[in-house]
Amino acid sequence: MADKQISLPAKLINGGIAGLIGVTCVFPIDLAKTRLQNQQNGQRMYTSMSDCLIKTIRSEGYFGMYRGAAVNLTLVTPEKAIKLAANDFFRHQLSKDGQKLTLLKEMLAGCGAGTCQVIVTTPMEMLKIQLQDAGRIAAQRKILAAQGQLSAQGGAQPSGEAPPAPRPTATQLTRDLLRSRGVAGLYKGLGATLLRDVPFSVVYFPLFANLNQLGRPASEEKSPFYVSFLAGCVAGSAAAVAVNPCDVVKTRLQSLQRGVNEDTYSGFLDCARKILRHEGPSAFLKGAYCRALVIAPLFGIAQVVYFLGIAESLLGLLQDPQA
Repeated sequence: MADKQISLPAKLINGGIAGLIGVTCVFPIDLAKTRLQNQQNGQRMYTSMSDCLIKTIRSEGYFGMYRGAAVNLTLVTPEKAIKLAANDFFRHQLSKDGQKLTLLKEMLAGCGAGTCQVIVTTPMEMLKIQLQDAGRIAAQRKILAAQGQLSAQGGAQPSGEAPPAPRPTATQLTRDLLRSRGVAGLYKGLGATLLRDVPFSVVYFPLFANLNQLGRPASEEKSPFYVSFLAGCVAGSAAAVAVNPCDVVKTRLQSLQRGVNEDTYSGFLDCARKILRHEGPSAFLKGAYCRALVIAPLFGIAQVVYFLGIAESLLGLLQDPQA
């Protein structure tokens, strides 16, 4: 059976609602993922996700875990909307012959969706990473400054504490990037983002569609609520772990500030080589379980909202006020 005719406004609204709910729920885990991926050997601030979150709360307060969330909450609506609507559009176009989509066509639809979404994803990730990682760099510099004072004073306690560095804002970062590098500054790491998001969508959307189909009763058009949620969680986790090496490289490339004695990179291959040489193959899996914990509920919630058709109901009420 061919996919049903899509309603673009409804898909955009569903994607936006799902993104807002999902990001609010899982953002602290995403912050831990960014900080774990960015720390390099010899300058390790955190040993695990829980250690990172505990230290973040102690040094920056509870809301420190949500640094950068405003950027995500602002841009996640168009990002998720584009991704879900593009996949739906490509699936519809590829199924016009009335036949069930083959695996290859499902992967092509996912590829198209991943390519479309980077228009929003790249600048969103660029700004979010600076805000998320600022606390790690500030904490590292504070520790090194305290150690330097102790050494200079022969082991005596430091006389005072250095004033904290001003915290950047998304608006300030955007203005500085546009002034110094133009629009291209917001799209730093575009290639790495494509190498992460296109394979992610190629894995995620076909896997979700097939898992969701397995749990669909023969007599019903839609899968039950719990099947869509579980299919989204499983497909999201699998795709997230599969592309985590590209996510590590992307995070490193998009970080403008470096900690003391941390490597700098000239491009994707240079970054991958240095990570492999200095930190070993396991470094490409840094933050993988955090990313799986972020993506699983994020896409589980997204698919539930998407398949429940919340936006269709809202649009129906607007079109028929008497209902």
